[in-house]
Amino acid sequence: MKSYLLDTHSFLWSIWQPEKLGQDAVNILENVDSPIFVSSITLWEISLKYSLGKLKLGCKPEDLLKVIDDMGFKKILLTFEEAALFYQLPKLAHKDPFDRMLIWQAVSNDLILISKDSQFDNYSQYGLNVIW
Repeated sequence: MKSYLLDTHSFLWSIWQPEKLGQDAVNILENVDSPIFVSSITLWEISLKYSLGKLKLGCKPEDLLKVIDDMGFKKILLTFEEAALFYQLPKLAHKDPFDRMLIWQAVSNDLILISKDSQFDNYSQYGLNVIW
């Protein structure tokens, strides 16, 4: 069975703007048999952007923990191994450290990344699978 990892924008859109999601993403989110993960990296990015005033939410970032549970998503933490081996992911088109960590986490855990970001396609040669 395939498992999926939500990119930050995919996670937020699944909550507040599901009409922005691609049809493949919608189909996966509606399939209750597919494990869908939200990373601690995503919450870190959301919390940071919220604290800097770059992201407006209808709640506080910590409230998203309950939303994750309510939506049936699974939580995944960044492991020590993923953090230590992160340097092995080449810098191609993506310089955003949060996006690069999500790429690495998806590859390390054999997860399919749900994202609209076309720059992620550059990492397919390193094992990244992306759907939208």
